[in-house]
Amino acid sequence: MKQEHIKIAFWGSSRFSLIVLGEMKKLGIIPSVLVTSPDKPQGRKMALTPSPVKVWAEENSIECLTPEKLKEESFVKKISEYNLFVVASYGKIIPKEILEMPIYNTLNIHPSLLPKYRGPSPLQAQILNGDMKIGVSIMQIDEEVDHGPIVNQKVIILENYLGFNELEEKLAKEGASLLAETLPLWIKRKIKSITQSHSEATFTKKIEKNDGFIDIQNGNPLKNYLKILAFENWPVAFFEIEKKDKKIKVLIRKAIFDGEKLNILRVVPEGKKEMDYQDFLRGLKK
Repeated sequence: MKQEHIKIAFWGSSRFSLIVLGEMKKLGIIPSVLVTSPDKPQGRKMALTPSPVKVWAEENSIECLTPEKLKEESFVKKISEYNLFVVASYGKIIPKEILEMPIYNTLNIHPSLLPKYRGPSPLQAQILNGDMKIGVSIMQIDEEVDHGPIVNQKVIILENYLGFNELEEKLAKEGASLLAETLPLWIKRKIKSITQSHSEATFTKKIEKNDGFIDIQNGNPLKNYLKILAFENWPVAFFEIEKKDKKIKVLIRKAIFDGEKLNILRVVPEGKKEMDYQDFLRGLKK
């Protein structure tokens, strides 16, 4: 896509954003500037760590802005230079007055078929529900979460259940590809946005640490397996077991589902290293 007159400001902070950027670059769409979250303390030593998007910006010699507050005068002045905003998992609410700045509007890559799965955890929600018909949406952002009109969508039919990382990568790449297909039409005003059917909207919630708990004795095997897939990064699916009157938390790192039964393969018992599940069970008998 020729973009001599298009100055794109890309907003993103997560791994999803990073994959989108990588795919956009392959497709010849290079943002003029990146906007991402400020460095955050991470790890045991709480060292200040840049977002994946900031690292990518440095590697690709692209200017990167990390505003603490989006209404800072210097940031608003700088960002007003760009005529199209593309948002993909930025992580903050962007004020309406900023969204409306660019002449080509603000487009968002959302990893679901809106109006289904609005909110903070669309990827996890689709996995937990066992959806095989999934997709991505290009939408105009308004002041409400995932509420704006749809510009374009792509439906994807899965052949098997995917874990979070694989699904995130798939939908990020599909989203970037759909953006590349959409932008030339959008810029020339040859494609119109359509209001979402708000009565059909479904909403996802923020994932909590205890959402990863599964009942391996009495729980539904398929639902337990889908939890393991959805939470493979965080909070990680876990079960609890008692040994010598002490409750032990056990993280599940790998499992398979054979159509009827959940087979756990690798676990991390509290305070120990990752091990084979059968070795863990043998250790309980000692």
